Amino acid sequence: MPTWKMHNRTMLSPRLVVAAATFCALAVVLTLNPENVRAQTIYSCVDSSGKRLTSDRPIRECNNREQRVLNSDGTVKAILPPTMTADERADYEARERKEAQLQATQQEALRRDRNLMRRYPNEASHRKAREGALDDVRKSLDRSERRLSELAGERKPLEDEAEFYKGKALPGKLRQQMDANDAAVDAQRSLLQNQEAELVRINALYDVELTRLRRLWGGAAPGSLGPLSAPTPAAQTSAPAPSATVKVSPTSSSAPR
Repeated sequence: MPTWKMHNRTMLSPRLVVAAATFCALAVVLTLNPENVRAQTIYSCVDSSGKRLTSDRPIRECNNREQRVLNSDGTVKAILPPTMTADERADYEARERKEAQLQATQQEALRRDRNLMRRYPNEASHRKAREGALDDVRKSLDRSERRLSELAGERKPLEDEAEFYKGKALPGKLRQQMDANDAAVDAQRSLLQNQEAELVRINALYDVELTRLRRLWGGAAPGSLGPLSAPTPAAQTSAPAPSATVKVSPTSSSAPR
């Protein structure tokens, strides 16, 4: 057998055959699965000294700088922004909260406008609703005024009886009756004042709604008018004083207490 053939047989050892087979198999795998090659990600940036750095993971030296995330073929896959400081992150989160609140406010205004237009398709329906809300409070006012008149009637005989005790201590029972009458009058006057303030509040609320509805009926887009404004506190100062609407005899200040 020729010498060169023996030499080639010596070179093709079992170890080399296995290595060659493994290499071929890996080449086949990479050829059949190109994603294995493309999956490699490269991070690239320029540090503070102007030196370009690359790595297969985010580069710590460039945490405060923009980093490019590259595909294996060099194309830009994404941009990694600088890592925020604590103050920068706090500012960012505050802006995010403000934006979220603004969006929530806009959504609430849109929902409320649509509900208003669905509930009140025209001014007549809104006026009817206003009168219905006011009517309940007016009935309460009437009851309070009638009760004050009753208390004034109950007070008169007590004061007449107290006239017999001028300069003397009132009998215990009479004093208790007068004190109870005073307390009931004070309670009714307080209730009356609250009811009159409620009339003002209801009118102010319906006034705000009507102003908004007129713009919506006129073609304004729901949600475009901002949040529904609350009635101004100044509007409530127009409530008439209870003494102007209630006529009741004052409690006697001359009777001993």
